Formats: sequence, C-alpha cells, structure tokens
Amino acid sequence: MRVTTEGRPRKPLSLPVLHIMVALADGARHGYAIKQDVEARTGGAIRLGPGTLYEAIQRLEDGGLIEEVPAPDAANGQEAQRRYYRLTDRGWADLRREVRQLGEIVDAARKIPRLRKGLA
Repeated sequence: MRVTTEGRPRKPLSLPVLHIMVALADGARHGYAIKQDVEARTGGAIRLGPGTLYEAIQRLEDGGLIEEVPAPDAANGQEAQRRYYRLTDRGWADLRREVRQLGEIVDAARKIPRLRKGLA
C-alpha cells in the first residue's frame, strides 16, 4: 500500500498527471508545451484536452507538487503571458516514488512467462 508522509494511504498518480510530471522533469514548461511533450512522447496515444490538462495542473499546484515560475524569456511578449510550471521538491519525490513503483510492477510482469512472450 502506498502511504503519504502523514501515514495515510496515497492513491497512485493518474496517467495524465504522471505524464505531465514527466514532461516537467525535463524543465519548466507552459501548458501547451506540456501537451505537445506528452503527445510526442506517447506517439499521440495520449492527447490531453484543455480541460484535462489545466484541471490536472491546478490539482498538482494545489497539492504542492508543481509551482508556477516566471517565464524564461519575459522580454518576449507572448512568452511573458504564458504560465510556466516546474516540479517542487515534493513533486520530484512523488514522481521518483511513482516511477520506481511502476518499474517494480513491470519487472514483476516480465517474470510471468506467458506475458513475457508478448513483450519480446
């Protein structure tokens, strides 16, 4: 069971949230750049609509996993209007924990002969 630092059970990150956090692991990005990164990394298999994307960003921000940061190129008018986000220390810790747990699941699944045949 996953447990928070307060000792309460912790739900796993949803797939869209996990992908958003992975996109931010590569550096601060604005919403549209996050969307593009997720679509490129998944070969278009995951497409984040505006509602899903910005609701997830708001939940991540409210949960202290990401934070808004100044635009890297504030001199550029369009860039200055965009909201950029980055992972917080807590966000990094949660992302690492989630990736580690997913790796353990994948490792266990690969030990199942019938499943392993389809993964080769």
